[in-house]
Amino acid sequence: MPALPLSRRQALVVAGALAIVLVVAGKLLTNSGSGSAHPPPAFPVVAAPPAPPPRLVVDVAGAVRRPGLYRLPQGSRVADAVARAGGASAKASLDGVNLAAPLADGEQVVVPARIPGGQVPAASSGGSAPAGPVSLSTATAEQLDGLPGIGPVTAQKIVDYRTQHGAFHSVDELDAISGIGPAKLDQLRGLVVP
Repeated sequence: MPALPLSRRQALVVAGALAIVLVVAGKLLTNSGSGSAHPPPAFPVVAAPPAPPPRLVVDVAGAVRRPGLYRLPQGSRVADAVARAGGASAKASLDGVNLAAPLADGEQVVVPARIPGGQVPAASSGGSAPAGPVSLSTATAEQLDGLPGIGPVTAQKIVDYRTQHGAFHSVDELDAISGIGPAKLDQLRGLVVP
């Protein structure tokens, strides 16, 4: 077969193209033979969006405008839960509610109502049970002292336990406090809530 005559310019272009092909082929063969280099990913690597911060679910009950379950951000306080429930109603007695207490997931916040006649429910003494369940996560030492079988020393132990371990998740956690055994725990069921 007779060779086609190429001009000098055409021969230089063909030679330059062959040189580029050889350089690229050499680089590809070198990278694939070393075993340490990885081919570029088919799709660009995109970082996953940050996970949303964990949320708490709390039950707000009692003398609030809109009782119910609410989702709140971690680190929320009882005051945040009451505000989320529309705030305290006109019948509410916030004197016995620790609005600064931190919330725990699954906790119930109970806002007590005033006793008819404008009186505020007081912590009972003499071993009789209070008018409604006492929240272990928000009650003061004086309110806990009003529970049957709980004196001022044990009430302070409950408050200290709550300060060290956070809000109560279950009434059964009272068993971890010295001075509260199974019999006293059974006596308190129904009178306290986490």
